[in-house]
Amino acid sequence: MGELSWKTAITKVEPNKLLLRGYRIDELTGRVPFSHMLYLAIKGELPPDNVGKLIDAMLVSSVDHGATPPSTLAAITVASTGAPLNAALASGVLAISEYHGGAIEKCMETLLEAARRVEERGESIQAVAERLVAEASARKERLSGFGHRYHTKDPRTGRLFELATEHGVAGKYVEMARAIEAVLEKQTGRALPINVDGAIAALLCELEFPPMLANSFFILARIPGLVAHVYEEKTRQRPMRQIHPTDHDYDGPQERSL
Repeated sequence: MGELSWKTAITKVEPNKLLLRGYRIDELTGRVPFSHMLYLAIKGELPPDNVGKLIDAMLVSSVDHGATPPSTLAAITVASTGAPLNAALASGVLAISEYHGGAIEKCMETLLEAARRVEERGESIQAVAERLVAEASARKERLSGFGHRYHTKDPRTGRLFELATEHGVAGKYVEMARAIEAVLEKQTGRALPINVDGAIAALLCELEFPPMLANSFFILARIPGLVAHVYEEKTRQRPMRQIHPTDHDYDGPQERSL
């Protein structure tokens, strides 16, 4: 091998054969859900079925949040200029950062630090939650993953935690998130419930994903929604229109059940 040679442990490509982490992709096709492939690509092994189902649920829970988020506005604005699909999608993805989507990573860091204190100092989850909230208050910082600009009770959080319990994944990080939620309400006097980012953060911690991958789950979840918004912009709206961030109405199907 030459001096510029390097190695990868992800995919091996040979004539008529593709291996992902050692598994033939043609054998996985039709037998393994996309969430399992995501786990396999990142972690190197296929997940237990309960973990794969929970990852599915996390991706579904964040697939879209209307036309007002920065990523959606960026994508439809670029689409309005006549840019191709990939450029519009890239614009939306590039808008996902510290203040939009970044709450998952920050919340994961908080929960991991909390777990470290419980383990190393022998303090209770309640005591650690109280200290973390007090420290954040002293710094005049908001704890990411709690409260929502629109929802007073994020409907996605309860469902994700219900599924996490059902699939045997809910543990110390879910417990810590709930403890922080309770302490925040007690100390601030107002409800700051765990939002979907906080719920996903807790579950990613339970599944032992590193915080640096947090945004990847937000991005993967949002891609279908961004595709839908870009397609609608290109097929329904006039080019180069002025796009108001909030002055729009919904005229899609009314609420329906499975």
